Amino acid sequence: MKKIICLSGLIMLLSLQVQAQTLEEYFVQAAKNNPSLQAKYKSFEALLEKIPQVNSLPDPTLSFGYFISPVETRVGPQRARLSFNQMFPWFGTLKASGDVAALNADAQYQSFLDERNKLYYKVAAAFYPLYELNRWLELERENAEILESYKRIATTKFKNTEGSLVDALRVDLMLKDSQTNIEILEEKKLPLLSLFNQLLNRDEFEPVETPDSLLIPDDPEVYPKDSVYKNNPVIQELEYKINASKAQEILAEKQGLPKLGLGLDYMIVGTRDDLASGTSIADDGQDALMPMVSFSIPLYRGKYRAAKKEAQLKQQAYTLQRVNTINTLTSGYEMGIFELSQQSQLVALYHEQIDQTKQVLNLLLTAYGNSGKEFEEVLRVQQQLLKYQKMKATALMKYHISLAKLQYLTAKKF
Repeated sequence: MKKIICLSGLIMLLSLQVQAQTLEEYFVQAAKNNPSLQAKYKSFEALLEKIPQVNSLPDPTLSFGYFISPVETRVGPQRARLSFNQMFPWFGTLKASGDVAALNADAQYQSFLDERNKLYYKVAAAFYPLYELNRWLELERENAEILESYKRIATTKFKNTEGSLVDALRVDLMLKDSQTNIEILEEKKLPLLSLFNQLLNRDEFEPVETPDSLLIPDDPEVYPKDSVYKNNPVIQELEYKINASKAQEILAEKQGLPKLGLGLDYMIVGTRDDLASGTSIADDGQDALMPMVSFSIPLYRGKYRAAKKEAQLKQQAYTLQRVNTINTLTSGYEMGIFELSQQSQLVALYHEQIDQTKQVLNLLLTAYGNSGKEFEEVLRVQQQLLKYQKMKATALMKYHISLAKLQYLTAKKF
């Protein structure tokens, strides 16, 4: 326990020496360092390399044959044959292949953008609980200082026979509770730091700067609901996948058409040695050159029909996924708007209760100073004030997490 508390103290000391960083700066660090996001981008780059692979012609074939027993022809024996052949897919096939690869790469890039936005939301969702914890620690320490002053007052009044020993004992009990709460909060800080720093892929106990206070903006920057299906990368990814499936259907049709082959045969011919002396014939020993044209015959149509049907089924699947995703995101947006409004109202309520409780506490302290009575009520109201202050900090934390969630759903530019 002591080791943990000492380590927490060291972390707090270091944090005072570190230049304050904004949440936006933490976003930049996370985008640069997070391995999951980097893996998504590498996947996108890998798909880009697929494009030149699929929209290029197949490799030509070059073959060489040697006649062990030469084939006799009128102009001489054939010694060897050299053949070159290049196949050409049907018109538009290469373009269709490139379109499929390009659209799949676009879909992967949208997946990367969604991963980035999701990472920003996770960073925000891990950042604001650190603010809440630091604020709670500050409030607990202030409360402990106030209770110490109450203890001195109660002890002095008891010594002057103006108060009861019970009052001093009550304060002492509450002081112990406060000190225990501080220790627990210090221990809780370690896993919160670890979670946040893991998102940034850095040392798990590296200090994190949080603001001293959070505010409710008058006009929170949230895009309208239609931005959910206009801007959200998940929807855009499915759009690209639908288009890629349409291009895949066109490609399946193209692949089911004949392929044209152009080639050239070069035959090496020897001279005839069976001719009488002094006798010759035209083209004796002349090598032969033969252009060739070939066609592939897509006779087995089952695989092409299956490929086309596969593309059509994928279109239907991605379309249904798109509808479901829009419904899910829209529902999340509506809940986020409700949570934003709820927490905003709670912050306003707690702010008002804090002000009123402070007024009540001042009146009670004045009365206790005059009569030495109602000290138990002073302590109760002091703890009620601490409760409202903590609840306000929690509501502010939840408000900003809800705002970050809405910004993720509407793909607001962080």
